[in-house]
Amino acid sequence: MKNKLPKKWIDNLEILDIAFQPIINIHTGKIFAVEALLRNTQKLGFKSIYSLFDEVYNNGLLYSFDLELRKKTIKKFKTIKVDKNLKLFYNLDSRLFEMENFTSGNTKKILNDLNIKENTICFEISERHEIDSKFEMQTLIEHYKNEQYSIAIDDFGIGHSGYKLLYDTKPDVLKIDRFFLMDINKHPNKKIMLRSITHLAIQLGIQVVAEGVETKEELLVCRDVGCHLVQGYYIQRPTRDVKTLSSQYEDVLEIVNNNLRSDNSNHDIHKYIDKIHALNVKTKMNIVMEYFKKNIETTILPILNSRNEPVGILQDKRIKDYLYSTYGRALLLNEDSRKSRLKNLLNPCAIADIHSSMTIIIELFSNNPESIGIIITKDSEYYGFLSARAIINIMNEQNLLYAVEQNPLTKLPGNTMIERYVAEATSSNESYFLCYFDLDNFKAFNDVYGFRNGDRVIQLFADIMRKNLPQEYFKAHIGGDDFFTAVKGMSIEEHIHIENIQKIVKKFTDDVMEFYSVEDKEKGFILSKDREGNRKEFPLLTVSASVIIIHDKIKIRSHSSINDILSLQKKVAKLELSHISLSCLI
Repeated sequence: MKNKLPKKWIDNLEILDIAFQPIINIHTGKIFAVEALLRNTQKLGFKSIYSLFDEVYNNGLLYSFDLELRKKTIKKFKTIKVDKNLKLFYNLDSRLFEMENFTSGNTKKILNDLNIKENTICFEISERHEIDSKFEMQTLIEHYKNEQYSIAIDDFGIGHSGYKLLYDTKPDVLKIDRFFLMDINKHPNKKIMLRSITHLAIQLGIQVVAEGVETKEELLVCRDVGCHLVQGYYIQRPTRDVKTLSSQYEDVLEIVNNNLRSDNSNHDIHKYIDKIHALNVKTKMNIVMEYFKKNIETTILPILNSRNEPVGILQDKRIKDYLYSTYGRALLLNEDSRKSRLKNLLNPCAIADIHSSMTIIIELFSNNPESIGIIITKDSEYYGFLSARAIINIMNEQNLLYAVEQNPLTKLPGNTMIERYVAEATSSNESYFLCYFDLDNFKAFNDVYGFRNGDRVIQLFADIMRKNLPQEYFKAHIGGDDFFTAVKGMSIEEHIHIENIQKIVKKFTDDVMEFYSVEDKEKGFILSKDREGNRKEFPLLTVSASVIIIHDKIKIRSHSSINDILSLQKKVAKLELSHISLSCLI
């Protein structure tokens, strides 16, 4: 038999076992798939899984061994009963194509024997052997895509091909390597990179899995940047006992959605969603053509797989040229032509869950100038379509609301939005970092240098906040020389937030010197009248920061006590050498 294994490796396969690790929907906590992971390799004398595969490769048995391993894995996968639509992520060694006995159709035979559909399987392919292999990963990926299997690029971001591989192969799933999550609370730049990779993949119509989530903070970052799916020890460690897998991970759902009650930004999104009719990707082209003819106002059609998951959109302009010529119609209707296959006419489209924040949806749309809209899913299945016009209308409504409630001088959110933010902090179970800024000696500066220069100083501080505080910070202007900033979720460590505040204090203290005369800078003070009318020396402008940290374990939170603490600490901060006072709510 062409793919027969020597008895040694048949016996080894008996000893080897399979563990499964869940991949879940980050918004609902529902299980989406499991990744199969090999176990018991050390019982066979191998230091790692990689060393085992290296040996079967060197013996020319890689493909034969892998086929038997697939069979063993899929048989055990079939015993999992948590969800009838569960997917299996199976890791492929990219050196398979080098084996002389590599042939097509063997996986399909295994699936047919076990009565499992092809779209249940997602093959994970990594760049680990790309440099040494005689074949490009792209060749392997295209082979399995042509056989109608889903493809995931594993360990994305650490291989040498990177974005080129993403562009060339257009996978169904992108698994972002743990490197971008590890210690993200200490390295804010990693969050920027994670957001960038995630948004690029989503705009290409690719599902994103954050791999190796090990902490609550990492989980919340993944939610904040728009990842669809998560996997890692924080969800569940790989398990050999399939009975320990769950259909839904309630603790994860509670963590990622515990602020939905206080966040009403998505309450009206449903009224903007178009329930556009969708077609299956295997629909015959004559039916597609007939649909466009009967629905002449339809310009796009979402296209789904058999699991009702979006795979792209079909625009009417892609087939109009064929519709209006006899040859073109014949080409489309020719079952042997690539043009007759609906999948080859699709355009990628960004996909977002119905529970995604409006901020993420707007970012995804704004970052792609060619975007015609975003497909909305619910529990990974097609729900509707958010058109470009609908998103622009939402943005305009938000801008109008923002304009009404912003401070006219700095264009930052004003008191109404600040009160709303603090009210959210008191009703939420999340952790918060709140900071109240007060410009020191501002009245004296205003009296000596005039209101116009005073306004310029206020605008300077507003600009410093915008440019030097990360995007996730809420930045607001209370009025006069008082400002407010805050961040929820505490996805990075407290000392990072404190360092950000210290940077603001130093930056303002340095930059504001440009507003003084040379004489006053040399003296280090100005002469002005105090509130009693007495002439006295006033130090040059600085800023004081009153900070309060609310941990997620704090259940009793009072709106008035938070305001009182911030106000009282402001006086303490003015006396501190660092100009910062800090406390935690207990």
